[in-house]
Amino acid sequence: MASSISPSFSPFMLPSISSRNPSQKLSFFHLGSGVRQYHNFGLKASRLLRHDDNCMRVMASGNLSPAATQENVLDWAKQDKRRMLHVVYRVGDLDKTIKFYTECLGMKLLRKLEMPEMRYTNAFLGFGPEDAHFVIELTYNYGIDKYDIGSGFGHFGLAVDDISRIVELVRAKGGKITREPGPVEGGSSIIAFIEDPDGYKFELLERPPSPEPLCQVMLRVGDLDRSIKFYEKACGMELLQTRDNPESKYTIATMGYGPEEKNAVLELTYNYGVTEYDKGDGYVQIAIGTDDVYKTAEAIKLAGGKVTREPGPVPDMRTKITSCVDPDGWKIVFVDNIDFRKEVE
Repeated sequence: MASSISPSFSPFMLPSISSRNPSQKLSFFHLGSGVRQYHNFGLKASRLLRHDDNCMRVMASGNLSPAATQENVLDWAKQDKRRMLHVVYRVGDLDKTIKFYTECLGMKLLRKLEMPEMRYTNAFLGFGPEDAHFVIELTYNYGIDKYDIGSGFGHFGLAVDDISRIVELVRAKGGKITREPGPVEGGSSIIAFIEDPDGYKFELLERPPSPEPLCQVMLRVGDLDRSIKFYEKACGMELLQTRDNPESKYTIATMGYGPEEKNAVLELTYNYGVTEYDKGDGYVQIAIGTDDVYKTAEAIKLAGGKVTREPGPVPDMRTKITSCVDPDGWKIVFVDNIDFRKEVE
């Protein structure tokens, strides 16, 4: 068990990669792919999206250009073509985890990238191509066999059409079932909870066949109203629903870029009276596609968020990214849609 993670394994702290081929370069950025359906923008908005050198310098400095007022930047964030691309976390035995996800949960291994010079391996798993589905990126750092998941990470949601079959398959393969199938508290929906080999929890939700089976990431937050405002303003998400359970003393807010039946969503949970959580070192981040990382960074700052990587191309590559943390310290990386689509192609 490791007590710390070497900085070189952290996303975007990169060595020179000029000698690598495009598919290898892609692996360094922990990025998914995919572009949401395009919206129509007026002439004024299209001018704001132009990335000449002047505009890049002004935006990257954090100073708004005269035309880019707080109102239109935050409004743009709501219209931006965004999609949750993938979720990144660390595991202690990559082959064992891949076997569990493919044999028990029905996922496919989409790609696997070995980086011996950096002493880590990435594996991407999901239920369909990365350009159209929310996927999982597993990171295995050589020699590290255990991570602290912490108390802040909640679970991943998985929509299945026969929950009992999946639970029995997990049981037969030696997996851990922490809640047997049954109706959700106060409702009729059937759910179950299982754990993967590293202890990451999955909530199984019995639903008709879904276009996005990997449907949910649940994180705990210390101030729900504050988090809702941040994800609405900075991330351009929509508040899809809230659910309060005073008996169990928690409230849930579901945020996303479209209905949960068709899109992956972020489920924020507030436990009454709990304002801080230990985030551990296992869970890493969520990646989101955007049409403009510069304006995204502006929106984050205007919403009171903390930009942890100023927008711009990653060294030795053309792909533009920016990253931030939410009010509770959960990391989010935004990836330029067009640049990333070119990388995938």
